[in-house]
Amino acid sequence: MNITVIALGKLKEKYLRDAIDEYAKRLSAYCKPDLIELTPVRLSDNPSRNEIENALTKEAEEIKKKIPGGSYVFALCIEGKEKSSEAFAEAIKTAAINGKSNLVFIIGSSFGLSDEIKKLADFKLSFSPMTFPHQLMRVILLEQIYRAFQINNNGKYHK
Repeated sequence: MNITVIALGKLKEKYLRDAIDEYAKRLSAYCKPDLIELTPVRLSDNPSRNEIENALTKEAEEIKKKIPGGSYVFALCIEGKEKSSEAFAEAIKTAAINGKSNLVFIIGSSFGLSDEIKKLADFKLSFSPMTFPHQLMRVILLEQIYRAFQINNNGKYHK
């Protein structure tokens, strides 16, 4: 199975890069993880709604280029559905059983994702009604993907 995380923005902090590297290493026992960082569209300090929508549309075009054909796509967004770790593990297992060998997780920029990407997604996922830093969300997501594989393989990590 291939796991692709498409995220807007670059990780700057070493401790976050180290955490990403650790979970990618752990995941490599179960799948082929890939983190794709895209450059978000730069906006003015006080962007208008129209400027934000145009930026999200441009970002969507870049995101779509990175999604392998036939992938099962999770869009991370506030209006998505929350899942327990066990239910998330089941969703990953179900996608695999249904022949999806590519799972793609999309983390938008600070203004989120375009409606186009949300409609393209097979599942809209929310981790919480709280707002998390986008860079930290990558670590949280990879940890939960690793936990899901541990759950699905009766590992000892999940307790």
